[in-house]
Amino acid sequence: MDYAGAFLDENRAFSEFFRDADPSTPVPTCPGWDLNQLLRHVGRGDRWAAQIVRERLQEFLDFRSVEGGKPPPDPADAVSWLQGGAQRLVDAVELTGVETPVWTFLGQRPANWWVRRRLHEVAVHRADAAIALGAQFTLAAEIAADGITEWLERVAIQAGAQGAPLPIEDGDTLHLHATDPGLGEAGEWTIGVEAGRITWSHEHGKGTAALRGGATELLLAILRRVPLGDTGVQLFGDEAVWQNWLDRTPL
Repeated sequence: MDYAGAFLDENRAFSEFFRDADPSTPVPTCPGWDLNQLLRHVGRGDRWAAQIVRERLQEFLDFRSVEGGKPPPDPADAVSWLQGGAQRLVDAVELTGVETPVWTFLGQRPANWWVRRRLHEVAVHRADAAIALGAQFTLAAEIAADGITEWLERVAIQAGAQGAPLPIEDGDTLHLHATDPGLGEAGEWTIGVEAGRITWSHEHGKGTAALRGGATELLLAILRRVPLGDTGVQLFGDEAVWQNWLDRTPL
């Protein structure tokens, strides 16, 4: 996948929501936020990642130290600021080198890790903006499926931190099956617990609970953007396994 190209495309699509929208519109899927805060969160996040990469940082960068981290008040200028932040990250990765190790919240990773992370960040927040405005949201199945994979990679590392309960009980499994044509193994995920940690693989399995539907709807359901009942996703097996997963994973 061309992550840089997809990231810039998603950023442009996200930014279009802000040209004529009321910035004080509440964003129900991000409680306490309005569209202006959503725009600032995404735009500053891109510039934050770009600065980490450009400066080859090996430790956390305080958000207050992000260069140009506040959007301008004029809506048209804010859209340009938003798009400029995405381009800044792509340029920083190209200049620094895709494999150059830099700080991430999962430990040291290649610089290009940030492009993929920000692609999926903006895609989900584009869904948030669409929901807030009552607009249609579509996402390429390939990107949605990779978004699920990227999210599971993070959950597998972070779940159970500081004594928090794991999102799946030992002995249970959760299977996700994206029905979009052409995804193959990239559209299947089997999640379980091994040695007290979350594990997952791209393999077919029955699962104690299983979800079957389009990749985009699966992504929005597991990230609690859309209730399962409002999607075309089918749930099979033990509903409590799915509910535990929702209750114990981050937004």
